[in-house]
Amino acid sequence: MTPMAGAWTVRAVLEWTAGHLAETGSESGRLDAELLLCHALGVERLQLYLDPDRPLDESERAAYRELVRARARGAPVAHLVGEREFWSLPLRVTADTLIPRPDTEVLVEQALGHLPEGQPGRALDLGTGTGCIAAALARERPELQVDAVEASPEAAAVATDNMARLDLEDRVAVHTGSWFEPLGDAVYDLIVSNPPYIPEADPHLEAGDVAAEPREALAAGPEGLNAYRTLVPAAIEHLGPGGWLMLEIGWDQGDTVSALFEENGFTEVAVHRDYGGRDRVVVGRRPATG
Repeated sequence: MTPMAGAWTVRAVLEWTAGHLAETGSESGRLDAELLLCHALGVERLQLYLDPDRPLDESERAAYRELVRARARGAPVAHLVGEREFWSLPLRVTADTLIPRPDTEVLVEQALGHLPEGQPGRALDLGTGTGCIAAALARERPELQVDAVEASPEAAAVATDNMARLDLEDRVAVHTGSWFEPLGDAVYDLIVSNPPYIPEADPHLEAGDVAAEPREALAAGPEGLNAYRTLVPAAIEHLGPGGWLMLEIGWDQGDTVSALFEENGFTEVAVHRDYGGRDRVVVGRRPATG
């Protein structure tokens, strides 16, 4: 930031930073600039637009400068500000968790479509990370009891903190362990998961924000299918008659994961697309009888 002294208003720093971040590889330079400035100033985004000619003092410029430098080096915005919104819920995010993404809201939409309003039930979120899916389901269905399982103790602690911050700790229980291991013989009406599904040699694992996220939450064997091969056969034993399994998938995994559902006795198997038109969620039902 090098224009003449006294020229650094909100408008000026945003214009300069958006261009700078775009040059360093950010695909959302303007949004990144705004979120980082909000964090540095301790304000909401609306305030940037209400007072664009507000000058920044030296301490504010210094704080913002450090955030921008870190972002230019590749640090995710969510890690720098410690938070990401998902389903209109503010969620704490750390380097121990995946960063919640809009495509995962398709999984929440499908789940809610199979959870009648006003009806008690039990749901399970496997590999919960920040707890974003579990929190969204609990917020939208007040009668629902949710178990959330996370293998990483550090990520489980983040999920537990998020439930407390959102006043959901009475209805979302966070368990630490591998998949179904901490749950015993528990049975659910709905099981959801956004498991790791990227092939372990995929170059995308080294690009953008993904490079800063926990590898074990992203990669799942040579084809990216290891988690599904574990989850699908086990899930049907933890679903009540007529219960639903819903899994997020990679854009090219719809046919393979659908076949895995069918091989393990699921019916009404379907693939649903995300907002970009790509396959994103596979759903299937345990038969009501048999």
